[in-house]
Amino acid sequence: MRFSGKGYPTMSCGDGNSYAIIDTKTATAIQGMLQIPTSPNPSASRHRRPPLLSFWTLTTVAIALLVLLPILVVLSSLFADSGEIWRHLGRTVLPVYIRNSLLLMVSVGLGVSLLGVSTAWLVTTCQFRGRRLFEWGLLLPLAAPAYVLAYVYTDVLDYFGPVQTSLRRLFGWQSSADYWFPQVRSLGGAAIMLSLVLYPYVYLLVRVAFLEQSVCTMEASRALGCNPWQSFWRVALPLARPAIAAGTSLALMETLSDFGTVEYFGVETFTTGIYRTWFGLDERTAASQLASVLLLFILVLVVLEKWSRRQSRYYHVAASPQTGGYHLVGLRALGAWVTCALPLVLGFGIPAAVLFNMAIANATDNFTDNFWTYTRNSVVVAGITAAIAVLLALILAYGRRLQPSLAMTTAVRLAAFGYAFPGTVIAVGILIPTGTIDNAVDAWMERTFGISTGLLLSGTIVALVLAYLVRFLAVAFNTVSAGLLRVKPSLDEAARSLGYTPTGALARVHVPLMRASLLTAAILVFVDVMKELPATLIVRPFNFDTLAVQVYRLAADERLSEAAAPALAIIVAGLLPVALLSWRIRRKGVA
Repeated sequence: MRFSGKGYPTMSCGDGNSYAIIDTKTATAIQGMLQIPTSPNPSASRHRRPPLLSFWTLTTVAIALLVLLPILVVLSSLFADSGEIWRHLGRTVLPVYIRNSLLLMVSVGLGVSLLGVSTAWLVTTCQFRGRRLFEWGLLLPLAAPAYVLAYVYTDVLDYFGPVQTSLRRLFGWQSSADYWFPQVRSLGGAAIMLSLVLYPYVYLLVRVAFLEQSVCTMEASRALGCNPWQSFWRVALPLARPAIAAGTSLALMETLSDFGTVEYFGVETFTTGIYRTWFGLDERTAASQLASVLLLFILVLVVLEKWSRRQSRYYHVAASPQTGGYHLVGLRALGAWVTCALPLVLGFGIPAAVLFNMAIANATDNFTDNFWTYTRNSVVVAGITAAIAVLLALILAYGRRLQPSLAMTTAVRLAAFGYAFPGTVIAVGILIPTGTIDNAVDAWMERTFGISTGLLLSGTIVALVLAYLVRFLAVAFNTVSAGLLRVKPSLDEAARSLGYTPTGALARVHVPLMRASLLTAAILVFVDVMKELPATLIVRPFNFDTLAVQVYRLAADERLSEAAAPALAIIVAGLLPVALLSWRIRRKGVA
């Protein structure tokens, strides 16, 4: 008997082959799970490697190509001739798009870093009243889309809103000429709204980094003469740098993807420019060229994020994790409490309270037949997308597990690349090829049979679900892949030695063990689809509206009281993944 390269004991027999020896406990467990007899066919017990061009390889490559198609379509239009319209855009609005997008990125990057790092440090390393509540409560703003906050705060802070009305009544002011009040509908206002809902990306990752830092490291810095502030600045912060970079990059990608907030506040960015060029000017080539420029922004951001994390390596011993070592009292405890409470109250508490009050006060106008129709539409497309996304993610993750070759790994990474791109870019990349296919089929059917087929793909639920899959497949894949990694490789070997194909082993062994991961992936994709606005607004079928589209339309018509119920429904749906994240953190100590 000897040990194979993978560490499993093997026994060589007279026929020149080696057979895996499975311990009795593992074999019994596998037999019970697969419900097979104890004496399988000996010829089926040999380890079979999947062929190079197996079902898993071909399917993985096909999924990767499907995801890359919209992106390649958009990039291919970068050097297309759009005539005078592109030169007109370049002379007039393109510099404005670039400037506003850069300013928004810088402002949101600073905002989410400040809020996320400060709150993560306080709830992880300090003890003060309310800390346990803030541990999970600081994740709640993730449930509220930025455009919902924009609608709420515009209604609250506008000239006729309760804040300015109360100020005028309190101080006796007659008009806006008597006082100054910050303009809500501005680039600064958009940056604040986005920072309030996106800082949890930084908070979550940085908190995990602080939790994993050793207490011994901080104690060593204190022994060398550092006070708590110096220990944070010179030790803890550098150790958390990769987490800060990753969280900030996610927030900036969401910033560039945002449409509802910047459009409502009148801030001209690439997302609003793409929408207006496509639907306002009816210039598809120019819109796709704007989308390609925005795509270059995203690619540069991804490269910079990876480059920044490659430049330095920080290591620490995680045997003794942080457990709230600094006890704060008095003014320090009050300052910590206010620091953690402000983003929670502003990012979730006030918007949820305002919308709930509006929904109850205007229940007759909110809970109409249209509301339930929009809810049904949202649930249907979100449910279909979540089911397909989980299935595709399972195929990708299991295919890479079976054949971890360079080609397979590259295809899987490309298939999970769509989340980095804005919904407007993906929408343009979906509509162009589907429109081309529809026109070609319609022309052939008209010429051959005299029948007009009309739109078969573009402007249908098929195109909408495809756009969602390209956008959110990475969310499902990351969750499913993490769940699959927890399944021991010995179970694969045991199932294969007992005569099951890779597909059979996946269905009978892996899927039952991954139920929690599959359910989590489905919930995350479901909620992301419920909140998605730009892709839905551009690709949706005619007369097919979702909750997000209805909120956008009613708010644009200054009918926020009627938009309260659908906006509140989106927030309630968004609480599902927040609850999952909070549960995982409380149960395991890390995300």
